[in-house]
Amino acid sequence: MMIEIDNKVVSSELLERKFCCNLVACKGFCCVHGDSGAPLTQEETEILKKIFSKVKPYMTPAGIRAVKLQGTNVIDIDNDFVTPLIDGKECAYTIFENGTAFCAIERAWADKKIDFQKPVSCHLYPIRVKEFDTFTALNYDVWDVCSPARKLGNEQNIPVYRFLKDAIIRAFGKEFYEQLETAEKLLSSQTNDES
Repeated sequence: MMIEIDNKVVSSELLERKFCCNLVACKGFCCVHGDSGAPLTQEETEILKKIFSKVKPYMTPAGIRAVKLQGTNVIDIDNDFVTPLIDGKECAYTIFENGTAFCAIERAWADKKIDFQKPVSCHLYPIRVKEFDTFTALNYDVWDVCSPARKLGNEQNIPVYRFLKDAIIRAFGKEFYEQLETAEKLLSSQTNDES
């Protein structure tokens, strides 16, 4: 089921499905697996160019090489801006600590070297945003590498959108998030009325 809020069409799965990242189990594999890098907005491509020199000290030598060869962003087969990959594998901005993948951009942000946390597509995952002419679609992306997050989310009863509160507010504002909370309550009451 789809829910319309302003000019956004939201999958009800964001309110019904459960999700909570479990880095201990998944090892941050969303930064490593996939056919292309993290989706970027046009604005983010410019930001990455500007902040690269401050992110570079956090990156691996292979990541730095990938950026030097390909640029701070590339265009994938779908003609979308994405982060570059290292040899077709992990994102160039991926760093590893004790076998777990983390983001060099986010580390630079945490250390207050930059004011850009990370690409909003990474922050919002597993929500995938698609822009159309007259509306924006927000869908729930089910990926096998995130099965530990679905399991933990179910155990802790955390809906996808609640887990992503900070990311949703960053991307769409506090009012939109509050409208999602209202939609969840309405959906929950409808489900209870039917049972």
